[in-house]
Amino acid sequence: MFAFASSHIGMSAIRTTIISYLGETANSLNLVGNDQWTLPNAWPGDNTGGNKILPDELTAGRQVYRVLYTAVSFITLGSAFGAYLHSSSMMPVGEISSGAQSSYVYNASLFSAALSLGAALASLFNASPLGLMPSFEGTSDDEDDNVVVGNSIAGIRRDDTLKFTTRGLTRITRHPLILPVVPWGFATAYLAGGRSCDYILFGGLSVYAMAGCFAQDLRVSREEGSVGTVFQTESRQSSEGEELERTQLRLFFEETSFVPFKAVLDGRQSLGAICREVPWVQFFAGTILGVFLEEKILQVLAEWSLNS
Repeated sequence: MFAFASSHIGMSAIRTTIISYLGETANSLNLVGNDQWTLPNAWPGDNTGGNKILPDELTAGRQVYRVLYTAVSFITLGSAFGAYLHSSSMMPVGEISSGAQSSYVYNASLFSAALSLGAALASLFNASPLGLMPSFEGTSDDEDDNVVVGNSIAGIRRDDTLKFTTRGLTRITRHPLILPVVPWGFATAYLAGGRSCDYILFGGLSVYAMAGCFAQDLRVSREEGSVGTVFQTESRQSSEGEELERTQLRLFFEETSFVPFKAVLDGRQSLGAICREVPWVQFFAGTILGVFLEEKILQVLAEWSLNS
């Protein structure tokens, strides 16, 4: 877990340098601007590179960085999970479901894990500068005539400037995708048996989530580098535009909070706006799916421990 957490936080801390180097390397290999490397036509392109996968040096660096970041994740987290499976096969699972009190704690933990998965899934439909997904908006027939080809598909247009608008889940916390890992990790550690190996792996993921989010906030406050996903906006075409983007990001951080609901308590956000804007359908669907996934995960882990 230490290798996973330290490599991720370390790569994020110097991501600007890494992205710049990877972009320059991709350009030197003539990989940038290849007209044959495009996204499917059904995917709305952005307003800088259309549907090209590597339209410019900066985007190429970011795309290669994502692949590298994902590879490091699989290697380090995969190694941690392999060590966990080995340890779990040698440790008996405690009797966590005996008695009324234990049953209550078990059900509360399962509910907490399911809610956490539901919140994380809903965050994919809630535009955020720290989220994984691009942001989209509907377009009218009049607007479609003025949009660059590839930007609008079936009345839907990609617009990453929406990521800077505080809305829905980001009114609760500016990290709606990662912070749900905190309750999920501790709840899963208890549900999986409450052994030391359970808390090292799943509890370690919770600690990593908090540390990673805090590190992002620290970099923004110190202006030490970029955070979040690539923004495909016309403003990126100039140094003035990049400064505007950094200003928008700072304003987003000023309007939101790291600790859930802190911005509501100090008056920066309102519960009414949250209730109107949260993607409730995705949240409830994700919670129901979360119950199924959590029980399936626990079943697989229990069977492994018994059969190893």
